[in-house]
Amino acid sequence: MAVTAEAAAEMVLERRAYARVGLLGNPSDVYGGRALSFAIADFSATVHLRPSPELLIQPHPHHDLVAFPSLPQLVSRLQSEGYYGGVRLLMAICKVFYNYCVQNNISLKAENFTLSYDTNIPRQSGLSGSSAIVCAALSCLLDFYNVRHLIKVEMRPNLILNAEKELGIVAGLQDRVAQVYGGLVYMDFSQGHMDKLGHGIYMPLDVNLLPPLYLIYADNPSDSGKVHSTVRQRWLSGDDFITSRMKEVAQLALDGHKALLQKDYTELARFMNKNFDLRREMFGDDVLGALNIKMVDVARSVGAASKFTGSGGAVVALCPDGDSQVERLRKGCQEAGFVVQQVKVPPSVLTDEELSSLLLAS
Repeated sequence: MAVTAEAAAEMVLERRAYARVGLLGNPSDVYGGRALSFAIADFSATVHLRPSPELLIQPHPHHDLVAFPSLPQLVSRLQSEGYYGGVRLLMAICKVFYNYCVQNNISLKAENFTLSYDTNIPRQSGLSGSSAIVCAALSCLLDFYNVRHLIKVEMRPNLILNAEKELGIVAGLQDRVAQVYGGLVYMDFSQGHMDKLGHGIYMPLDVNLLPPLYLIYADNPSDSGKVHSTVRQRWLSGDDFITSRMKEVAQLALDGHKALLQKDYTELARFMNKNFDLRREMFGDDVLGALNIKMVDVARSVGAASKFTGSGGAVVALCPDGDSQVERLRKGCQEAGFVVQQVKVPPSVLTDEELSSLLLAS
């Protein structure tokens, strides 16, 4: 019997994952530290999964181009966008998900599907666009195979990170936790937790604890820092300067958590500035990039607190002096050619059952 259009539409799964902002603690999440992060409602990746006779990963018509009007336009595209679209991300999470299920004796039904995706997260903006695609795809797979209840919420960021590691993407768990959980999350990645539990301690917080925050980014971030960083190697070799500064960055997330609970936004602003200053000390201006530093400087020129949302490409700003300061920030960004907008933070994306499982685990 033929499937009606209405029935076919009902069989399609659509799952969304938001871009994220690292408020405090990054990049210490890669070094056994802590982080405060939140999702942004304005930017997200969406993945669709529909049953199909064969397993198909569908290229995006814009992000996975393979046809070009000419050779110069192909080269121009690669220079501005790079070689990579979302297809490889979808393939990687399928592999990691399948292997995890096999290793943990989770049986999967023998049915195929087609995956497709879309995203409006600006490229090279430090808003975790790649991991958002992977996160949304994982959510589709969990529901298509009806195994959401068999894979702990706390373990899902590990799967997303492992999929990206398959592709040589070097990153930490912070972004993936923020996208799996949604809303505002405090995270502790101390090695003791990681060794004992296989994951960090992740605490969803009330998004209403946040003050008004502003996102600043460039339309064309292509000249951001491209110099290779030696911080990872120095940390692994026990460099005293790097290890001590990274501990300071991790402490800022803990202190910021307390400041948020007390709604002490003056202290929060101080911590944000300190976070960027420590990053700058460790990585240096050549790694950070002139354009990224300029975004921070524009915000600070009007007295706003500012820091990177991730590794660069966008900045999060706090205006502790109120509306007049916000207007000066908007004017300064406009004159510098940057986009600025107030951040909208969605609530947690976890289901009631998933939130209950977190409470029981704690």
